[in-house]
Amino acid sequence: MLPVAAPAEPAAPPGAAPQGRAPGAHLPASACVLLLAVLLLLMTVRLPWSGDLGMHAAVLERLRADPLHPGNPLVDAATPSPYYSPWAVLLALTGSATGWGTFTVLRLGALAALVLLGTGVHAFVRTFTRSRAAVPLAVLCLLLLYGVRLFAWSGFPGLTSMSLTLAYPSTFAFGLAFHLWALLRRTLAAARGTTAFLGAGLLLAGILLVHQFTGAVAALGCAAMLLGARPRPTRAVWLRVAAAGALAAAVPACWPYYGFYSLLGSGSGLDDIHRPLYDHLATKFCLTALGAAALVLRARRDRRDPLVLFFALGLAVFAAGGLSGHQAWGRILPAVLVPAQVALALETAGAGRRVRAVLAPLTAVALLAGAWTQAGVLGYVLRPQAVPPALRHIHTVALWPRFTWAAREVPARQTVMTDNYYALRMLPAYGPYTVAPAYPDVFLPDAARRRAATRRYFARDASRAERLGILKEYRVRWVLQQNGGPGLDRGDPAVRRTVRGPAGFTLSEVTP
Repeated sequence: MLPVAAPAEPAAPPGAAPQGRAPGAHLPASACVLLLAVLLLLMTVRLPWSGDLGMHAAVLERLRADPLHPGNPLVDAATPSPYYSPWAVLLALTGSATGWGTFTVLRLGALAALVLLGTGVHAFVRTFTRSRAAVPLAVLCLLLLYGVRLFAWSGFPGLTSMSLTLAYPSTFAFGLAFHLWALLRRTLAAARGTTAFLGAGLLLAGILLVHQFTGAVAALGCAAMLLGARPRPTRAVWLRVAAAGALAAAVPACWPYYGFYSLLGSGSGLDDIHRPLYDHLATKFCLTALGAAALVLRARRDRRDPLVLFFALGLAVFAAGGLSGHQAWGRILPAVLVPAQVALALETAGAGRRVRAVLAPLTAVALLAGAWTQAGVLGYVLRPQAVPPALRHIHTVALWPRFTWAAREVPARQTVMTDNYYALRMLPAYGPYTVAPAYPDVFLPDAARRRAATRRYFARDASRAERLGILKEYRVRWVLQQNGGPGLDRGDPAVRRTVRGPAGFTLSEVTP
């Protein structure tokens, strides 16, 4: 995420931080960004696995097998999926054209997302200030300024989150969002014509299709950039904005892989898994309070400051989700964090000498605290012995066990019966299906029945006839279970052979 050179920007707009001068102040921040960029580049090679990587790999596997009718990415069913985005289709076509493996393509996608995010942050920050220190400080704040309790989630640009989700569509979409906000600010400032606004609308449509939650954050950011524009948009500008908005709404409706607007109102199935977004807010995001203080400084200069409005809009939606029980709305939280983080970078880099004398050391301490909280990510790319002793006991998100041994035995598009949490989320990455989907799926009508069948198969009081009936109904060819768990015995006539795996797992082939 290195800052790249850019042409000189016009004078800072109203509400921007005063342009303080601090010769060489950008050098330490730039050096830190360089080190973090190297670390994230290593992550693109390593692709640490702890989360939804298996889902995104499965999406590419299905698209490569049948680009026009890929079916459900996890189970053997002909249903659409919101994971079949333009970005996923492009990656799958790249893999098919080159013959590269799915994980190689995901690594290239992670690299592209990293570059897009870095250049997007640079472009957006440069619309506010010409300070050389602002861009690297913004990168550091976005990666490190969270809290003293470890937090990681797809669609959040924190260091731990990024380390685990570089290959996710959400990271690519976030890079597009920063470019969109920069484009919109420049379009408004230069009073460009309809074509530029339509381009922004098309870009927003792409973000919505690639990752719907990030699309909501991007839309709030666009609203803030419009409401905070100086001078106020004229009637002609609002007409162009309306045309761009219509385009952004129309394009997703035409996407052939899934019904975009069918996702509206489906949040109830996602609320349970998003409840943690409302837990331990103080410890997970306390360092961002310094960014909120920077927003107060900006609000005192300009009540319509775009970052202040962005923060207020995001906070309103986030609070509404918590109060109404719609915890899935918590995914709007980046709309609260990002403006505070960027505001702190702008104020620290561009404030007058007195303000900077207070903000600079506080920001440095906050960034060091955030770096310490997330320092466990070094273990994702270093051998345990190479991690400094002081960092070996820092809490981090544990990586998942591998199921490559089982994937080598199961051909693509054959179905596996398993109730193991990790296997459900990892095996589809290599081509097989599972009986039950690992994630909520609004387009799979029998998802609950599939989960119930899986629970029943592994119930200790299930009869052999019940188990055989379930295997036949879902055309199961393999059963993955741990030793001692309920299921068909290895000597059962329905079992052709059994393969032993690590951690007490066994993989049994069922006779067709």
